[in-house]
Amino acid sequence: MNSSTAVSPTAIADRIIVPLDVPSKEEAIALIDSLSEVQFWKVGLELFVSSGPSILDYLKQHQKKIFLDLKLHDIPNTVAGACRAAGRYGVDLLTVHATNGRVGLKAAQAAAIEGAAQTGVEPPKVIAITVLTSLSARELAFDLKIPLELPEYALQMALLAKESGLSGAVCSPQEASQLRQICGDDFLLVCPGVRPKGAALGDQKRALTPAEAIAAGANHLVIGRPITEASDPAAAFDAICQEIAALV
Repeated sequence: MNSSTAVSPTAIADRIIVPLDVPSKEEAIALIDSLSEVQFWKVGLELFVSSGPSILDYLKQHQKKIFLDLKLHDIPNTVAGACRAAGRYGVDLLTVHATNGRVGLKAAQAAAIEGAAQTGVEPPKVIAITVLTSLSARELAFDLKIPLELPEYALQMALLAKESGLSGAVCSPQEASQLRQICGDDFLLVCPGVRPKGAALGDQKRALTPAEAIAAGANHLVIGRPITEASDPAAAFDAICQEIAALV
């Protein structure tokens, strides 16, 4: 195993990020309270648009880590303004699209640090979306007209993020090994599209199991429905933790 992915058993829960993919703050709180073992939660567009930053306050009050997954993509000034505002919340991770380009990524990074300084909190680690895990190689080539093979395109987007001063990237676990080798041990890799053996893939086109993703070099795994829609969500979360524990 890569040394950057080795953790003590007490930190294993921090490796798994569970999405709060629900439409309301009330449903989010119910899910958080039902899975007290989960330490790291993802707040995406649907919940953030419906509830605003109040859900972030609730998570912080309960000493949870926060992945604010807004996938910001706009002109550099607009993305910088949004990152400055997000930086004030004290979240742990914040996403922007790598396709913002070098100028936009640098502006996002600087603005997140500036926003955090305004409220005296730690700045978020800004990480770049490489290729959405719902996209297949065929869709990338034929629908989006990207001439590069999907793994090469993901690598180029990750390198752009690294060169722009970002902390890491979001990639499918199938690209994690190559990105880890090229981008180095200090580059954070967050992998959605992780499915335990036997779980339905849903809209994930490029999935691996939790153990495979960690072995490939992922720092954090985003795992939603296999946990939240399980008959026993707490047991499902614990089983994934045990699977990862076997590797460390």
